[in-house]
Amino acid sequence: MTAAGGRTDVRDPSTTTAPDNDAPSLLLPHDRFVDVLRPAALFGNAHPCEVDVGCGKGRFLRARAATRPGVNFLGVDRMRGRMHKLDRKLVRDGLRNVRLVQLEAAYVVERMLPPESVRAYYVFFPDPWPKRRHHRRRLFGPAFLDAVHRTLEPDGRIHVATDHLDYFATIRDVLEADPRFDETAAFEPAAEERTDFELIFAGQGKPIGRCSFRKRGALPPPGPAAHRRRRRP
Repeated sequence: MTAAGGRTDVRDPSTTTAPDNDAPSLLLPHDRFVDVLRPAALFGNAHPCEVDVGCGKGRFLRARAATRPGVNFLGVDRMRGRMHKLDRKLVRDGLRNVRLVQLEAAYVVERMLPPESVRAYYVFFPDPWPKRRHHRRRLFGPAFLDAVHRTLEPDGRIHVATDHLDYFATIRDVLEADPRFDETAAFEPAAEERTDFELIFAGQGKPIGRCSFRKRGALPPPGPAAHRRRRRP
């Protein structure tokens, strides 16, 4: 099927098989990476979709998906070997409510997801790019935030966790200053959902910064007072 603008929808990757396994692979093949990725077509149902941005080895993704069969999960990571290993684990787990995309996370969020198609984003331990000259490579730039807002459902959430407290402060400040989002209680993963990075950093005694924000509804138009000229004193 071709979407508006001649772009092709990405559908269920059921024609591929996981390495060393007869079950269908959950990893989208590269030749099917296109600009429109519609969750309902990808999963074959209308369940809500949640995205694990930079899913890594998949500890959070596997645990979360196993206890929520009525939710679809999309795991995104750019590391090829890591994603193929995760694919085999998910197939072995029998988790059919997960799909994997091996691409840069920013590209997937900004270019491949339709408007209001995601209920929640999980962004755990993104690369902090600590050197100042590398800050432009950080994930939380204007284009990424615009895409998060566009792709979230009304009242959708973005959950963030990082051990890099300077980067955490920057992320939180940016989201707090954005009128399109409201802060909510920070998401706290269950013990079995904690990522490998979190387990390592917690073992080192490092504090973890967490915050969560919700997508606000449409902003009300400015009232009459906003259009009146102020009198000179």
